[in-house]
Amino acid sequence: MKKLSKSIFYVDGASRGNPGPAGVGVAQISETGEIEFELSRYIGETTNNVAEYLALIYALQHAAIRRYDDVHVRTDSQLMARQFDGQYKVKNPELIRLHGLVQHLAEGFQSCQVEHVPREQNKEADRLAGLAVTRRV
Repeated sequence: MKKLSKSIFYVDGASRGNPGPAGVGVAQISETGEIEFELSRYIGETTNNVAEYLALIYALQHAAIRRYDDVHVRTDSQLMARQFDGQYKVKNPELIRLHGLVQHLAEGFQSCQVEHVPREQNKEADRLAGLAVTRRV
């Protein structure tokens, strides 16, 4: 299977309560602004930070399956973006495990970036995560 070049993903996690019912949203957007892939999945009871990490993991898994070389992920979670690039230390035991999985998945790409963006730029992933919590599917 041929490797593809760059992919851009928007990810978000939502938790109604912290912890509470939670969902993840992932939107892969083309350079022309078209939605190429969407995921909206209920993940049960957990914290918002865990939901954010699971959304990132789903995006990286999808990119790996599709054999992308260069993955750019945009998130409104400043914590996760800064933990990914080493600016912030990961202290929570559950997030340590998820962070390790993210780092492992990231090694499969020539380039993998996680960028913090304002919430207004992450509306589609936010909508998908909220929809997952509401529908619980």
